[in-house]
Amino acid sequence: MNFPNKENGLIPTQSQEMLINLLADPNVTTKLYDSAKRMMWSVVQYNEMKMLYSCALKEIQTKFEVLSTEFSLRNNRNPISSISTRLKSTDSILDKLERNGWPITLESMEENLADIAGIRVICPYIDDIYTIADALLRQDDVTLIRRKDYIENPKANGYRSLHLIISVPVFLSETKKNMKVEVQIRTIAMDFWASLEHQMKYKKDIPEAAAIMEELLRCAEIIHDTDVRMLRIREHIESVADAPTEEDLLLERIGRLDLSLK
Repeated sequence: MNFPNKENGLIPTQSQEMLINLLADPNVTTKLYDSAKRMMWSVVQYNEMKMLYSCALKEIQTKFEVLSTEFSLRNNRNPISSISTRLKSTDSILDKLERNGWPITLESMEENLADIAGIRVICPYIDDIYTIADALLRQDDVTLIRRKDYIENPKANGYRSLHLIISVPVFLSETKKNMKVEVQIRTIAMDFWASLEHQMKYKKDIPEAAAIMEELLRCAEIIHDTDVRMLRIREHIESVADAPTEEDLLLERIGRLDLSLK
């Protein structure tokens, strides 16, 4: 495609002629080049930041996996049912910054957003949630920034979970950087409810939405009551069971060795 100029006989439009004149100015081309270079550096720095968050997730996931292995070996049951991780998408990051009126910069992203890296741990029983949280927070390289207990103080819609914002160091070849990770710990039943509520929140134009939200709130109360009842049943069974002998414990641990070390 030929760009309009006097040599090829094509007549440039007024806007094209203005662009030709601008590009002929060395100051303008230098500014354009510098602007493009800054943009490229921003992209590189953003990807490096996302990489650090991804590494922080791996650090915390490994910690939970180690705890899971230990509990499987030492106890007659594991308080961790599953572990999943999530790294917030670029669209979600930009949307949250814009919605809250925060600057769209790397510094703003790091300072204002605590949920870019998220990990969710699912437990069988309510008391397992606090056992796992305490075990994580006792580790000397984990720093608690904020704790929100939505089990003791559920949200108005019925949502329950334990949320921890923590900081963990990520060690690279030449540097170390502390990164924030959001940890959510909940029971299987809480997670089942939260998944359905999440679908409801992001679906638009659902008929009778208010009635559905009221029903979800009732379900949240039923689920919490079931969680409490199941915990009491387990505690009762454990209290009346015969105390295992030292030989029983030894044989039980030997039987779990191969499974826990896979």
